[in-house]
This record gives sequence, structure tokens and C-alpha cells, in this order.
Amino acid sequence: MATFKLTEALIEQIQGLIEAQQGDALVALFEDYHFADIAEIIDELSVEEATYLIKLLDSEKTSDILTELDEYLRESILSNLSAQEIASEINELDTDDAADMIADLPQEMVQQVIQSLDDKEHAQDIVDLLRYDEDSAGGLMAKELVKVNENWTVAKCVREMRIQAEHVTRVHSIYVVDDHDVLKGRLSLKDLLTTSTKTHIADIYIPKVDFVHVNETPEGVARIMSKYDLEAIPVVDEAHRLVGRITIDDIVDVIREEAEKDYQLAAGLSSDVEADDNILDLTKARIPWLFLGLLGGIGAAAIMGGFESLMKDHAMLFFFSPLIAAMAGNVGVQSSAIVVQALASEGLRGTMSQRLLKEVVLSLLNGSLLGGLLLLVTWVWKGNILTSMAISLSLVSVTLFAGIIGTFIPIFLHKRGVDPAIATGPFITTSNDIFGILIYFSIAKLILGI
Repeated sequence: MATFKLTEALIEQIQGLIEAQQGDALVALFEDYHFADIAEIIDELSVEEATYLIKLLDSEKTSDILTELDEYLRESILSNLSAQEIASEINELDTDDAADMIADLPQEMVQQVIQSLDDKEHAQDIVDLLRYDEDSAGGLMAKELVKVNENWTVAKCVREMRIQAEHVTRVHSIYVVDDHDVLKGRLSLKDLLTTSTKTHIADIYIPKVDFVHVNETPEGVARIMSKYDLEAIPVVDEAHRLVGRITIDDIVDVIREEAEKDYQLAAGLSSDVEADDNILDLTKARIPWLFLGLLGGIGAAAIMGGFESLMKDHAMLFFFSPLIAAMAGNVGVQSSAIVVQALASEGLRGTMSQRLLKEVVLSLLNGSLLGGLLLLVTWVWKGNILTSMAISLSLVSVTLFAGIIGTFIPIFLHKRGVDPAIATGPFITTSNDIFGILIYFSIAKLILGI
């Protein structure tokens, strides 16, 4: 299949067909398109044009298209559909995707859609999922899975699996339960195929199976699935009963969303926003950290004002203050980024003191190399050895301080239950700028004897 490429000409062609109400031509055009490609096209259309296409195309395709759309656009399209039309889309979706879509609707519309679903068992499964917190394994899981009873024979197991598989898009694992639906283990397809049809499942199933509880966080599920290289993982309730499963495609979405959140925190955004959000929301997300930066700048200026006489006699110090401040911010962000990444993947080893000792050694090594180079440059440039030594020693001291702060703060925040990703942004940069300037001029004053 040729790689899809979205072009302006294609968008104009589709908009022209929509305007002319050429439904048959549009259906024919989209016949061989993957639903993800159609979703990419719809993202470029107006809400009215997008709604027209969703109503025009078959629900078997449009249900998948809706799951791929931007949340804001999907909500806008759904608001233009009737409860029966939304139910037609929901009928084609797995329970986890259906629950996610319904959760965005007004409560009154949710009830109407649920009542309009043809498959009442499917409807009940969706209602069950809606009871869970969206930021939990229960809110992430799907009800579709293949499970067999430990008391069944292999022959009955195969018959029941055929019936269950009709409702499962992809069979990753076969789970074994007892008469109360308590998860007992998993079943190897090879053992199932090579064992006598009269053998009981209890005699051949594998007791060892990885699982998560319904209240586990999505990030926790992602760590477990990543660690054990799982394509799917079963979910159990407080009584250890099998209630659903989470597949790798859902976890990929979790990892992407978490990465986007951490990136925004590191960039100094206080809430989750997108480029298409309105100006007020974008301003609210940016202004807190910008205000912190403003206070930091005022603080740095105040500190420099306290050393005004020093700068009058040694103007060279003024020209290197941006370098010192920038180096403090850079080193702090580097140190905190490494620690935050390790915390996120649970790869941080050793105690706090061990981490700080390692950072001290690393900062001293980097600071000494950079400080030595700076000493040589400033001495050759200006010929003043004392001033050059003050600048270089300040660089070493600032690098050491910034490295320690960049290591300590994320670990401290993590232990207090605060997302450590916040430490890689303006918080570290601003604090290190202020203390970097203070250290710089204090050392310079000490060495130059003023």
C-alpha cells in the first residue's frame, strides 16, 4: 500500500465534493483509505464538514476515525450527532474506546446513548468502565478478552474460546479463572493444541501471570508492561477477580501523554495546553512561570546592585555575569533532567547522599575543565590574572552548586509526591540564576579584596 500523503489539493478536492453534496464520490474516494488517514484529513476540515463526512461514511469505519481525532474536534462532532447516531458509532468500538468517547458527553446524553445501544451486554460493560477513575487501570482497560475456566476440558475450552473470540479484535493471551472469576493463571496455546481433548485446564495452565489492580496508575501499568515486555496485561479487582485487560496500544498513548506533560512542565507550562487552545487558556498556562522568571530577574538585578562599587572598579566582571548565570541554569537543567528521567523509569539507584556525591565529583570535573579554559581566555584577553581567577573560580563554584541543586530538588519533590518534571523547567533555571550571580560577585569581592 502506498504511503498516504496529505496535500492541500486533496483537502480542496474533498471540500469541493462536500460543498456539492457529492456523497457517492466521497464514499468512493475514501474506500481504500485507512481510518487514521481519514482522521488526518478531517482534522483539516471545519466542524460542519467533518460532521457531514462522519454521517456519510459507514459506522464501521467512522467509529475508528473518531477515536483518532483531536479531543476538541471529536466533542464538537459528537455534539452535532443524535443519541442514536452516536450509539451506532459506539456499537463498533471496543469497550475502552467506547467508554472514553462517551465520558466526554453531557450526562443526559450519556444515558440516551447507553439506552440506544443494541447490545445490552456491551452497554453494561461500558457502564462498568465509566465507574472507574480515568487515571487508573480500571479506566484504561477493556472488557474484551478470552478467559477459560480451570474446570473445563480442553474440548470445551476450545468451543468456548471460539465464541469469545468473535468479540475480541486481537487475542493476546488466554486467561484462566475459577468458578468465581478469580484469576488463576494463563494458558499456553501450544499446550492447548498438543494436549488430549479430555484433559482439564487445571492440569495444564501456567500459574505464573503478571497482572495489575484496577486502582493502579496508568504510569504504573506502563512500567510493568515495559519491564516484562508485555503486549497485554490482565486487570483484577480487590477480590482478585478478572475484570479486564490493558493492551500495548493503550500504554503507548499513556507514555506519549506523560512525555508531553513532562515536556510542558520542563518548558514552564503550568497546565496541559495545545497550540490550538484559546489565548486565555494559553496565557493562564504560561504566566505563573513567566512571573517567577520576572521575580528571578528582579532578584538578580538587586544582587548585582549590591555589588555596584565592585563593578565600577572591575567592569570586566559585568560582561561575564550573563555567562555565569547561563552556565548555572544549564548545569542545573542537565542534572535535574537526568534525575527526572531516572525517577520516571524507576532507574534511580543508591541513596540521596550517593547521588549527591556523584554529582559533586562530576560537577567539579566539568567545572574545572570549563574554568581552566575560561581562565586562559580571560587572562590572554585582558591580562588581569586576579580578575581572571575570580571569574574562573566562580564558574567552578556555580557549576558545583547548580549540579547539587539540580540533583537534590527532583528527588526531594518526588519524595513529597510532587511531579519532579517541574524541576527541569524555569524553577531550576531561575533559582540557579539568582544564586549563581550571588556566588559570582561574592567570590569576586573576596579575591579582589574590595
